Amino acid sequence: MLRRVLLAMSENDTVERFTRTSALSRPVVQRFVAGDTLEDVVAATSALLGSGLLASIDRLGEHTTERAHAEEVVAAYLALLARLGGAGLTAGAEVSLKLSAVGQAIDESMCLEFASTIVEAAAAVGTVVTFDMEDHTTTESTLRMLAEVRLAHPETGAVIQAYLRRSAGDIEELIRSSARVRLCKGAYAEPESVAFQGKHEVDANYARLLARLMLRGHYPMIATHDPRLIAIAGELARRSGRARDTFEYQMLYGVRPQEQRRLAADGNRVRVYVPYGQEWYAYLVRRLAERPANVTFFARALASRT
Repeated sequence: MLRRVLLAMSENDTVERFTRTSALSRPVVQRFVAGDTLEDVVAATSALLGSGLLASIDRLGEHTTERAHAEEVVAAYLALLARLGGAGLTAGAEVSLKLSAVGQAIDESMCLEFASTIVEAAAAVGTVVTFDMEDHTTTESTLRMLAEVRLAHPETGAVIQAYLRRSAGDIEELIRSSARVRLCKGAYAEPESVAFQGKHEVDANYARLLARLMLRGHYPMIATHDPRLIAIAGELARRSGRARDTFEYQMLYGVRPQEQRRLAADGNRVRVYVPYGQEWYAYLVRRLAERPANVTFFARALASRT
């Protein structure tokens, strides 16, 4: 119930205006978002890489409905990639891209052109792009454009959400094409017709998909903070004889940082998903919805300020 309420809040303009203007929300934003500016995220990324972690950077913003806005997003990613390259950070930092931010809802051919521009710029500075997955209405379009981009840049990564009922078939197709795959649980409010609703169902499907990826996948990216699923991933890697440089764990910026460091200290590749920018509201609320502990942190932050 709490998760459904929070996900509804992520699309509520009134709540968003209140949250954005309230000084009480700032401590929470600062925990989960690397900052508003390019300088902020480059500094955060440099610190992560210096501590033995990797990074995947997301410029926040989605559901673009105007071409001019999509062009601004492309320009921002090109500037980000240029800075990462200039700072010598691309060996450990990649970028994540939401296709809805570059015009997916306006025109798919335009979106494909813009996404390809970002992928090509990433390749030019020695890094890669992973296409984020959003709500289920965009899944087919995202996978279609991913397949097109991967013809020239096969290193471009995919995301699969374990709560979607279709994901087993999508995983098999991505395995056949030797794609890098980030497996996450999913963070959008979806109808029962397309998505598992219960935590146990989602977790069980995550474990099934993870087993397929660890056995046959090209490069699994295990995006979870769940201790049980992390332990399962380690055991699957051992059983399948996977070398530690053929898969990685992924966690969100500000979530379980000690576990991130522990996994890295044990010799694992650990990548932190690092969001930045001013359009943080929807991202933040989805993070609160994912874990009750995040809601508790938010409540404590508010209490400490009042």
